[in-house]
Amino acid sequence: MIHLFQKTKILNEKDILPILKKQNSPIWFYDANIIKHQIQKLKKFDTIRFAQKACSNIHILKLIRKCNVKIDAVSLGELKRALIAGFKAKNDEIIFTSDIIDDETLKKIINLKITVNAGSLNMLKQIGKYSPGHRIWLRINPKFGHGHNKKTNTGGENSKHGMWEPELAIPIIKKYKLNLIGLHMHIGSGVDYQHLKKVCDAMIQQAIKLNQKIQFISAGGGLSIPYTMTDIPVDTEHYFKLWNNARNTLSQYFHNKIHLEIEPGRFLVGESGILIAKVYEIKKVGKKIFTLIEAGFNDLMRPVLYGSYHHISIIPADNRIISNCQYRKTIIGGPLCESGDIFTQNSQGELIERLLPKIKIGDYIVFHNTGAYGASMSSNYNSKPLIPEILFEDGIPRIIRRKQTINELLKLELDMN
Repeated sequence: MIHLFQKTKILNEKDILPILKKQNSPIWFYDANIIKHQIQKLKKFDTIRFAQKACSNIHILKLIRKCNVKIDAVSLGELKRALIAGFKAKNDEIIFTSDIIDDETLKKIINLKITVNAGSLNMLKQIGKYSPGHRIWLRINPKFGHGHNKKTNTGGENSKHGMWEPELAIPIIKKYKLNLIGLHMHIGSGVDYQHLKKVCDAMIQQAIKLNQKIQFISAGGGLSIPYTMTDIPVDTEHYFKLWNNARNTLSQYFHNKIHLEIEPGRFLVGESGILIAKVYEIKKVGKKIFTLIEAGFNDLMRPVLYGSYHHISIIPADNRIISNCQYRKTIIGGPLCESGDIFTQNSQGELIERLLPKIKIGDYIVFHNTGAYGASMSSNYNSKPLIPEILFEDGIPRIIRRKQTINELLKLELDMN
């Protein structure tokens, strides 16, 4: 029996197969208990603020809000999702983070008095012009970066994020009487604690250099999850200890208590999700075998975008025992009219053969650890409708997003009057 959610080992193919046959795949599945378990690991931080870009389904946001987690939004759409999920503009339940701000979003933020984590100087001028005294954070680029892929690096000369010279923000803040309450530094460190110590030291140095009476610092996000069997999980106790030391240093320097936030996205939801899709073709091409499924990179973008690895398992449609099956190498691909629509590739775009149990047409492929940057990065490429999302909570499933219809997709272009 395959345990599809490896953290809780509650759900297995017997729970999933009837839903697949009734709803038709591909489908996203989530386990609420895993999300709650991950939240508990970060409880020592004063505030856990979920980076909802990782998984922005309103029902997931409601679940997280009930666990006393606050929310980060990076667009007007994410602001509206947060409000619908029950987050309030007051008490900094919502913070808006960006490097630019359009007029429509600016009006919403000013009307609701939502605190802004600003990554550029012009943002401060825009906010200050219409909302003197507005509560703000400064997002700082510490002039170095880190990430599992160059496209995920959020610091240094090659990153567009944050302020390179945050000291230039101080005259603007004073001019418009903006209320600077915190400093934010998102670089991401995973289990590289030597790098994390460098980030913490950079926060201390920048805060002292700016010499403003701040109340908050944010450790940002970037906490990794183990995608492969050999990946080392984050030691959240050590992670907190390093940031707590930085907080205590600044509290002593400014003679007031500094509130410590962390902003996880992937860490809370990544391991909670799986994507399941049916096999429709197995074809031999030269010496290679391609297993083609109905999910494409329009559904799961990460392998194509980053060469990201997702563990793959099989749910046999005929109830055969997988452990007795012959194994063979195969490449897993999708239905899109793109040669790059391959789930088993590296960051250079080279095809990677996976050693899997012998697959049959009609079987189901399971991609593990897809709860983060899975559904939230989906698109309608090739005019493919968005697929359903189902949440298991205490073993009970419920649909949290139904499948989009083709008519709904076309409606945006046909309803022009």
